[in-house]
This record gives sequence, structure tokens and C-alpha cells, in this order.
Amino acid sequence: MQIRPFRQEDAATLGRIFHRAVQATPEGEYSADQRQAWSAGPTPAERYLDRIQAGDHLVYVAVDAGDQPTGFIELQPDGHIDCFYRDPEHAGSGVGAALDDHLEDQARRQGITRLWVEASDAAKRFFLRQGFGVLERREFARNGVTLHNWAMEKHLR
Repeated sequence: MQIRPFRQEDAATLGRIFHRAVQATPEGEYSADQRQAWSAGPTPAERYLDRIQAGDHLVYVAVDAGDQPTGFIELQPDGHIDCFYRDPEHAGSGVGAALDDHLEDQARRQGITRLWVEASDAAKRFFLRQGFGVLERREFARNGVTLHNWAMEKHLR
């Protein structure tokens, strides 16, 4: 596995990874209605590109030996981790930890001293293992359905 910067041709694949990861979330964490409201289908490449360009995101992509994306993580200039998803087929492969390690290294190089994220239940467990602390549980509506996430932060040294 390698971590590399995002390329425009990755956009459609990352949109599919996002959707597959959301839909693979266990029923005990988010209902089918919640998963559908979160992601009704793969994000089209154009929409993904527009979103990351508007938010000035840096995107780091985990790729396999064939340079095919297996996961991704997004960093905004203020230390916000906007999206962090791994293809469900690569669960337990170390993709998530490698992406987070890379992002933290890049954040330090840019002088970012605080990372923050709104994490799903599964991502909360991951981020706790990475040294993040929980600030609060947040509830919000998307497409008429109530969802929740966890505001979390980590101070970098």
C-alpha cells in the first residue's frame, strides 16, 4: 500500500468508496434510512471535485499495488478532517491507520497544531485509538432524517 496525493481521475472511485463504506455501516450504528440519507448513491466525480475544490481540501489516497484507490482522507487548512473512508473490502488492512499517519505528518509540516473531525460511530472508535478526544455528540438532519456524529479533536505536538 502507498499513500499519494489525490488525482482528478480518482474522483469517481472515491465517490464509490464513500458510498460503499456508508452502506457497509452496521445496522446497529445507523439504520437503513440513515445510511440512505447519508449516501443514496455514489457521489458523481464532478460533484466530488466541486466540493473539494470549494473547500480547499488536500486529499490523500491509499492505493494498492495497481495504483487503485482503497481509501482516502481529506484535510482542510484549519485542521478539519472532512472525509475519511476506506473501501469495506480492505477492512483490517491498515489502510485507515496509514492514511491517518500520513495526514498527521502533512498537518505538522503545514504548521497545523489541532486536528478536528465529525466522526461516525465506527470512525469514533478509530479516532479514539489514534489519540483523539471526544468533545460532544452532535445530531443533525440530512434529507429529513436525523443522524448523529461525534465532534472530536487532537492536538499535535
